[in-house]
Amino acid sequence: MTRTRRFDPPRRAVLAGLGAVGVAGAIGMPTARAATEATSHGLSIFGDLRYGADFPHFDYVRPDAPKGGSFSSQIATVAGNQNFDTFNTLNIYVLKGDGAAGMGAPGDGGLTAASLMVRALDEPDAVYGYVARSVSRSVDGLTYTFRLRPEARFDDGARVTAADVAFSHNILKTKGHPRISQALLQFEGSEAEGDDVVRARFAPERARDLPLIVATLPIFSAAYDATRDFEAASLEPPPSSGPYRVSHFEVGRFVAFQRLRDFWGARLPVNVGQNNFDEVRFEYFRDRQVAFEAFKAGVFNFRQEFTARIWATGYDFPAAQDGRVQRAVLPDRTPSGMQGWFFNTRRDKFKDPRIREAIGLAFDFEWTNATIMYGAYARTASYFENSDLKAEGRPSEGELALLAPHRASLAPEVFGEPWSPPRSDGSGQDRGLLRRANELLREAGCKRDGSVLKLPSGEPLAVEFLDFQQTLQPHTQPFIRNLNLLGIAGAIRVVDPAQYQRRLEDFDFDLVTQRFSNSPTPGEALRQLFSARAAATRGSQNIAGIADPVVDALLDRIVAAEDRPALVAACRALDRVLRAGRYWVPMWYRGSNPIAYWDVFERPPEPPAYALGAPQTWWSKAGARG
Repeated sequence: MTRTRRFDPPRRAVLAGLGAVGVAGAIGMPTARAATEATSHGLSIFGDLRYGADFPHFDYVRPDAPKGGSFSSQIATVAGNQNFDTFNTLNIYVLKGDGAAGMGAPGDGGLTAASLMVRALDEPDAVYGYVARSVSRSVDGLTYTFRLRPEARFDDGARVTAADVAFSHNILKTKGHPRISQALLQFEGSEAEGDDVVRARFAPERARDLPLIVATLPIFSAAYDATRDFEAASLEPPPSSGPYRVSHFEVGRFVAFQRLRDFWGARLPVNVGQNNFDEVRFEYFRDRQVAFEAFKAGVFNFRQEFTARIWATGYDFPAAQDGRVQRAVLPDRTPSGMQGWFFNTRRDKFKDPRIREAIGLAFDFEWTNATIMYGAYARTASYFENSDLKAEGRPSEGELALLAPHRASLAPEVFGEPWSPPRSDGSGQDRGLLRRANELLREAGCKRDGSVLKLPSGEPLAVEFLDFQQTLQPHTQPFIRNLNLLGIAGAIRVVDPAQYQRRLEDFDFDLVTQRFSNSPTPGEALRQLFSARAAATRGSQNIAGIADPVVDALLDRIVAAEDRPALVAACRALDRVLRAGRYWVPMWYRGSNPIAYWDVFERPPEPPAYALGAPQTWWSKAGARG
């Protein structure tokens, strides 16, 4: 349940699942063919692992990387209640508060909590033993038994026991942030057998990837939490079961973590060559330009660059010119995800897809990309952009088999070429597209009253773009000018990050910019984005309010897919239905990761296929001052 990387405009919450592909004997999704209980050192969705039981370390690390130095950056991914611009609690796994960066398990970008298993960053969906030394699955696939390593410890010296694991799993199911608890609906719970065995039980209809989600949940200290309110915001650092502990922080400004020199899991194959910095620190800034100036001054030393203007024109300062600051563009092999302005279809004015499409036609991507973003981006069309899950052309036989039973409920275009946003003439005010928008509004029953467009109810149509930063204003203001030409009153409302987070959780907005990233092998996480249940759950990531029985049926097929071809067909079918729904105004993507960093680091020659690898696999140069 990790969340996102941001791309060009601001950082946005992203739901990233587990990865996908592999190669050797793992426990995968149970099928009717399963006849005996299987035991393994790892799990993957379709039963393949790249690494054997005796692997010494992951291929993308330097196993003898030196320890020392410091790594500092802004937060670029969020999980739970985390906020890109501020924090006021160290408890990131509940709804209350704005959580600090770096807290939690590796799957959530965290440093302080271990999990039963941990992802391999060069496989799309494989996890290997961390606190668990092995895992076995019952014949029916509904019980997974994890055997723990006796050496696992919290930083206060207490042993990590099966009771701690069961407590953690069960409290997250019952009291965790909705984004977590909703993902665990088909997880029945965990129970401890002695100190070193945990049994996790699942409902028969459970999603294919749910055991992997449970295996990567953070492990808390049951003794510590027994005397505290788990759902409360807190600035007291909890016991750490991971490689770092909180060392010091200033609320809303920075949080720093100290590497545990006696970390119990340092020599495990899943950790060799990783966690190399003595200190990892996250800095917070309310303004993006201020953050860039701070980077130039050396306040922090690693930066993911998400603003095309800065990447194209900003790196002319002395440290960049003389080589003290380095730049690189790393490949991005993950699906580029969904970034766009999402409509809140819970509001009556956005119920009609023709109105939503008309609003989208007022956005001139070609002009925006050329004029504001230096031509650095491509237009997003799909909910699975830059992946084999994207629907293209007419539906395949596999897709038709899934869509045909719902033909009466679907728009005819679902059975043809998938909908994509039209290409404009690049003028910033494409008259042809605006005429088409006007036609759609008339078809939806809207009427002009002078310069004001009124809905069929007689209410003037007005739209508000909610944000927590000014960064998107150059992109949004021309959009609003075109809306005004249609008689639609547009406005940008910028609120402070905490208020923005609360309004998002309460679905109190018209349009909001978000970016949700997908796993190469998506599953249960898609229900958090698109299911009717999530649409009705406060704090969920179904911000558009999508509640469509056809979508729910396709989600069921996705999470139950028994092989890659079935998964691809189901995702492409879902993509067609969602795109036909006009639930968003798609933005843009870039299939690479521009980064900048002060020349105090070294890194493996190739990053892992499905992650940047920083800070996990980087290390400090000899003699460098971080």
